[in-house]
Amino acid sequence: MKYAFIAENRLTFAVRAMCRTLLVHPSGFYALLRVLLSQRALEDQRQTKLLKKA
Repeated sequence: MKYAFIAENRLTFAVRAMCRTLLVHPSGFYALLRVLLSQRALEDQRQTKLLKKA
């Protein structure tokens, strides 16, 4: 997937340049990144609650 490639290489190459080369819009990549981070935050909150109960 193009977005996976961008995510793996975003510290090495500019995101906008990779998006231009792969013919995807940068906003699509950043939207996906926000969703993934939100899912991670929800999971972190769930695990924190479980640890507090234990």
